Amino acid sequence: MYRFPEGLYSDIRIEHTEDAVYSVQNGEVMSDSEAGVAGAIIRVYDGKMWYTSVTNDLDAIQSELDDLAALAEPDPGIGNDPMVKLLEVNRDSVMLFEGENDIRKFTRPHRKELVNGYIRECFDGSVPEIRNWGVTYYQEHHIKEFYSSKGAEIKQDYQQALVWNWFDIVVNDTTTSGGRGFQSMELKDITGGYDEVRRRISRVLDFARNAEDVKPGDYVCVLDPAVTGMFTHESFGHKSEADFMLNDKTLRDEWVLGKKVGSDLVSISDSGSPMHRGYIAYDDEGTRVRETWLIKNGVLTGRLHDAKSASVLGEELTGNSRAQDFSFVPLVRMTNTYMMPGDSSPEEIIAGVKDGIYIYNVNYGTGQGTFTLQPNICYRIRDGKLAGPLRVNVVTGSVFQALFDIDAVGNDFEICDTSTCGKGGQSMPVSDSGPTIRVKSLNVN
Repeated sequence: MYRFPEGLYSDIRIEHTEDAVYSVQNGEVMSDSEAGVAGAIIRVYDGKMWYTSVTNDLDAIQSELDDLAALAEPDPGIGNDPMVKLLEVNRDSVMLFEGENDIRKFTRPHRKELVNGYIRECFDGSVPEIRNWGVTYYQEHHIKEFYSSKGAEIKQDYQQALVWNWFDIVVNDTTTSGGRGFQSMELKDITGGYDEVRRRISRVLDFARNAEDVKPGDYVCVLDPAVTGMFTHESFGHKSEADFMLNDKTLRDEWVLGKKVGSDLVSISDSGSPMHRGYIAYDDEGTRVRETWLIKNGVLTGRLHDAKSASVLGEELTGNSRAQDFSFVPLVRMTNTYMMPGDSSPEEIIAGVKDGIYIYNVNYGTGQGTFTLQPNICYRIRDGKLAGPLRVNVVTGSVFQALFDIDAVGNDFEICDTSTCGKGGQSMPVSDSGPTIRVKSLNVN
């Protein structure tokens, strides 16, 4: 399809994206838009450096490729370059979202009715403490093509829809924010979630009326499955992205494969195959996705790679080279990252705590050597039972210590599909998941 230059590795990534938004805030339409864009990124590698060009003119791809090749220094042995040797040659078409399954068939009137349904059922004025509220629907559909000088030819698609209900509850001049979102690749999974939104409103209202400030200190903490997912993503998931290690020998020495890094109860994997928010069939270097076990029974067993990090560290590709869109070069990124369930019931886990904190949900998290979780709603645990709500500003801990301090893992499992991960100025859809877990000690303020 394209004339690739001799003595160089080259690849081309083409994307067609269509998205739409319908958003209402306090009864006023804030956004009602549709947009589409097409473009390509062209890359040439001569064994020393990359030459890159981005264009929205798809007819100009060949000329862009030729111009980049003129800047590079051809090497007849480029095929033996350690990074180039690793790159896979896949020829495939994985088009899952065509026909009746194509979300682009959900048109403006459908989007408006979906949002208005949530407004009618959930924000009818029956809770006077709600002072601000909004409902946003967002959908996107992508078709991606990948071609390489090694002979790769891949076409794949991706789509998602998200409806987000948010609200501010004011009690005694104090504002408590809450929300409930639904995301899926199929519309049936995000429609009619009225009871879930109403239950969330009731929980936040109870919290706003009755929450007490936590006394700072170290506590046994039980994490709800959605919080476990965030904890897994932030405390360890980013540690597993191997591009962080390329210029950090200390990190490479700390995280040696085969090293015991956590409790026997901890197992974590990453895979783009499950049909959740982090789904991909092939990554943006044309690598077929696969499941990568990062930790098995507390032992470090793998990490996430692109071709560069895999070649430098002498490991295998994992299918985790991802870019926000055609205008960005790919980075090593998580896809669907899961902590595996265990054998204990959530009730048993809570019953084993005399005095501790149950973290129900969080607003965000960060993590490297020390991780941080910013809770939204927490509860006190007294004598093995949930007590009153607690207002907590931040929960922190050492990544190493926290992984060892997990002493109970639940047999429940929940997938959080509304996550977006930022790194290197790029935002990527991901999902993170896990069961209820108990950590022997975390610092709470």
